[in-house]
Amino acid sequence: MEFTPIQPIQPLWDSMTQPVQPVRQDPAGSLFASVFQKAIDNVRETNLEQVNLEYQLATGQIDNPALVTTAITKATTAAELLMQMRNHAVDAYNELTRISL
Repeated sequence: MEFTPIQPIQPLWDSMTQPVQPVRQDPAGSLFASVFQKAIDNVRETNLEQVNLEYQLATGQIDNPALVTTAITKATTAAELLMQMRNHAVDAYNELTRISL
């Protein structure tokens, strides 16, 4: 019986393989942009930690599965927080567009 290795998932677009450019901070939107950038970075970091711990558990490098469960919970919570921040920002924008001057 012959085994073939699983090929990694390739990105659909070439732009995804390029490094993400840092957000430029202008005086008017620096706080807003920095808050969202920190949330995005937090999601990326927690997801990377989750993937690394899952790999280590699958290969037998760690013995405590609670570490993986905690990492999954942290990554899920960070993603949910980012989605809620986005939803509130969109709601605020929609409210601002309804204001008649």
